Amino acid sequence: MSSHERLRPPRDARIVAALLALGAVAYTAWVLEAVLATGLDPIRTYVSELAAESQPLGGLFRATDLATGLLVCAGAALALVRLRPNSWWFRVGWAGLLLFGAATAADSRLPLSCAPTADPDCAAREAAGLVPATHTAHAISSSLAVAGALVGMVVLTAAARRHRVWQALARIGPWLVGLELAVTVWTLSAIAAFESGHGTWLLGLGQRAQVLLIAGWLALLAYGITRRAGAPTVPVRP
Repeated sequence: MSSHERLRPPRDARIVAALLALGAVAYTAWVLEAVLATGLDPIRTYVSELAAESQPLGGLFRATDLATGLLVCAGAALALVRLRPNSWWFRVGWAGLLLFGAATAADSRLPLSCAPTADPDCAAREAAGLVPATHTAHAISSSLAVAGALVGMVVLTAAARRHRVWQALARIGPWLVGLELAVTVWTLSAIAAFESGHGTWLLGLGQRAQVLLIAGWLALLAYGITRRAGAPTVPVRP
């Protein structure tokens, strides 16, 4: 066996990393709005409005959301089943990412019927309860996705530092987590302001930053897993 082969992480770990990396790429599909005519203002509108049934490119963004959810879900499930985390930190963190993936996939199957921040008529119908039940279901699945992502980010970053593995994540992860928590507070405040009729408070910008940070963190985790330094804490099951 060559020295290069001895330094390579186990095959299952490489598969987990590949699934997470692909999920991170799919989760940034919304950047296509920079070159595609969506008709939505990225500063004011929800990211999920790109996938609304009323949007001409809604099918594309629903497909990328579904891909994100399935890829991350598969990666987290494989990590829990085929790898053996030797600490509850890892188990809880992977469970958080599993929730994120499952809820994101559900999100894609529960699209908004219209874009409330861009269409006053849609906003009025939503306030009056005259929109499909998928609006409420979508809000629930989106909340679960963010909650799962936050659990995964916080706990796995803490695990990387505590167990001295995934060195890039241990160094950079806390900054990404801090920024993610800050933009999550911003986004929640902006949603509350919009729903109470006080404007959007740059809702779209905040939510896009939130999504971008999650994708960046997933990519950083995937990179860390490919390094041999992460192998001792997640040994492959014999």
